[in-house]
Amino acid sequence: MVIYLQGCDASVLLDVADPSSATEKFGPPNLSLRGFEVIDAAKARIEKECGNVVSCADVLAFAGRDATYFLSNNKVYFDMPAGRYDGLVSLINETLIHLPPPFATVEQLKANFASKGLSADEMVTLSGAHTIGASHCSSFDDDLSDRLNASTSDMDPKLMASLEKQCRSDTGSDNTVVQDIKTPNKLDNKYYKNVLSHEVLFASDAALLTADDTSAVVRANAEDNNVWEEKFKAAMVRMGAIEIKTSADGEIRRSCRVLNTY
Repeated sequence: MVIYLQGCDASVLLDVADPSSATEKFGPPNLSLRGFEVIDAAKARIEKECGNVVSCADVLAFAGRDATYFLSNNKVYFDMPAGRYDGLVSLINETLIHLPPPFATVEQLKANFASKGLSADEMVTLSGAHTIGASHCSSFDDDLSDRLNASTSDMDPKLMASLEKQCRSDTGSDNTVVQDIKTPNKLDNKYYKNVLSHEVLFASDAALLTADDTSAVVRANAEDNNVWEEKFKAAMVRMGAIEIKTSADGEIRRSCRVLNTY
């Protein structure tokens, strides 16, 4: 799940923006992002057929909509408004400041999402995206998270043992593991059941049970998949409207990786 630093303006897609700074794509929280070539291919096809009229920000928003549809077995679909412009700013030093870390407390998570106009309920609902994808072991197996320490972590012992085997290999490489051990390739509410059974990777996932309001949302989303799906659709549209750019402060890029001035 991506929380936009500069708004929903495709700033995370940029390889180059400010010559004096790397872009947010290369910030530590974003190094596990994949699929940029898919966005490139979609943008190239649109440019060929339509010309320079559809922004990379819209392509990215539509990709999120379509991924939701296909990963939910063609069940979860929503209309995603268009008309965004692409941002002109992307700075690596903003990622650690503004993106919620995997060891965030529930209060930090609430504050981070509130700064973008999203409620605690929407924060928990969007966290359900952790039912898809993979994580580097370093995101939860380090001194800050300490999730694989049995004396300090509430993680299910069987999951902890499995992760220790997968992460602490002889090669010492930063291995990746699936975020949802039950249905890793399906968008569903299994994530919330994993939270309740202490079978989640991140301290920030486990933290959702430490406040009464977010814990109640976890339980409600775990109980009824249909309820969660409806809330997720609405929250995705809300997230897609965060700080969108217009022609006054943005552009429609010809290539999603660089500004038009390059």
